[in-house]
Amino acid sequence: MHVEVMEAGLATTVQDLGRSGAYNVGIPPSGALDQESAKLANLLVGNEVDAAVLEAPYLGPRLAFTGPSVVAVTGAQAQVMLNGTEVPAWEAFQVDDGDVLSFGYIQSGARLYIAIAGGFDVPLVLGSRSTYGLGALGGFQGRLLRAGDKLPVGAAVTGFVPRSIPASARPGWSREVELRVVLGLYDYRLTGEATEALLETVWTLTPVADRTGFRYAGAKLAFKEREQPFGAGSDPSNIVDAGYPIGSIQVPSGSEPIILHRDAVSGGGYAMVGTVISVDMDSVAQSAPGTNTRLRAVSLDEALQARRHAKTRFANLADKLT
Repeated sequence: MHVEVMEAGLATTVQDLGRSGAYNVGIPPSGALDQESAKLANLLVGNEVDAAVLEAPYLGPRLAFTGPSVVAVTGAQAQVMLNGTEVPAWEAFQVDDGDVLSFGYIQSGARLYIAIAGGFDVPLVLGSRSTYGLGALGGFQGRLLRAGDKLPVGAAVTGFVPRSIPASARPGWSREVELRVVLGLYDYRLTGEATEALLETVWTLTPVADRTGFRYAGAKLAFKEREQPFGAGSDPSNIVDAGYPIGSIQVPSGSEPIILHRDAVSGGGYAMVGTVISVDMDSVAQSAPGTNTRLRAVSLDEALQARRHAKTRFANLADKLT
């Protein structure tokens, strides 16, 4: 069985939970930007959480099936249609040979996740099926999907089970977002007024928002005067090259902060003034251009506690689906 891409959407790719172990040589983890939506889509169709799904930003694809299977759609809110008839998101549903899946416009959020029983069976590259487009690596031929592509599907473990995510457990995507950040490693390079502005400004997501990074418009942030270090650039935000964690916030020249996401480079010469905590990165992924965003400083202990809470909540939900 395979799934044929009739229309590819805007920038649809194959993603799983990402590859690890190669960031030190410049290969980012890639993987679904909204990790929880991807995992829940897989659980709905009876897959392991790390099976490959489709990630579709802003505009969903049109897909045709060549055999019976089970499908689920999570992530952004959009009308989901099977052969022109609306079917529910956040629930497993059956498809048959010749059926066509399509989508209306996204109403909230930014990225759809489409899972099929057995997962999309593209080759493993460095332990992952995720697409890293800048490196032409992984996924389906290392690139965005195109009309006419035929995506192989793996063998399903189980048949159809009418699984659904309770309404109370489904995320709601807003145009007003608060992100928790741990300040550092280079926030000391900002002036005191700039640090206050970083946390008090309502930042607006610009159209520059993709798998590499999300750029925000708002206040101008000043860096402290300093003597240019040997090995650093002349821009006031430059540092001697350092590694970039996923979620780190750069402010080149003090304007338009960038939150780096899962396809970002692994290091460079811009100061990281803070890092969005891991459990809030799904909210970044589901932010559409124009989203108003505030940053709230938290301690490392608070970040770890939030991660533990998220893991417990997801485990409890997963138990109800398996």
